Amino acid sequence: MNQFDLPLPKPVSARPEEFLVGPSNARAVHAIEHWGAWPVMTSLLVGPRKSGKSLLARLFVVESAGTMIDDAERASETEIFHAWNRAQAERRPLLIVADAPPPEWQVRLADLRSRLAASQVLHIGPPDDALVADLLRYLFERRELDLRPDLLAWLNKRLERTHLAVLRVVDRLEEEADLRRTRRLSIPMARAALATGGFIARSSQKQGKLGW
Repeated sequence: MNQFDLPLPKPVSARPEEFLVGPSNARAVHAIEHWGAWPVMTSLLVGPRKSGKSLLARLFVVESAGTMIDDAERASETEIFHAWNRAQAERRPLLIVADAPPPEWQVRLADLRSRLAASQVLHIGPPDDALVADLLRYLFERRELDLRPDLLAWLNKRLERTHLAVLRVVDRLEEEADLRRTRRLSIPMARAALATGGFIARSSQKQGKLGW
């Protein structure tokens, strides 16, 4: 997998925060890298929760000297409208970040609807198997947890294919590691922790998806 480094003021570990690239987000990353080819100087970046949209947008701002609007569904439509116009006038790219594009995100201001309709939409999709594995490695390393190959394979068979599922499972396993005062995780430890947390069925020993 490829990755982008984005320096942050206080990273979780000594290494910079990274946006991991896989088939589910590669087209969006490519378009953001080539923002000069956008049809207009504004694009929408949409995707599921915890998929790295905000991180990718911050990286875009650093690389392009452009601007971003995060959580656009909850932002002022008037401010978005003026930001869109300003981006075209100044030829300074604007990336608008939202969970979903209009009409799923209901826009009441007609002039803004027409402008958003003229903007390309960049999608981040659910992670595939390889990206789930990379996310697990990355998150475990940042939490300074020992992820053995057998545990990685065990988790990868059972995780729901969403970014949020991966993050919640790592959070739960970090809690368990802290409780046991260890950074070394095992399959029995993970099975017990995730069953207790409602992530997998207690009696299930077979491959399945995590329930939330």
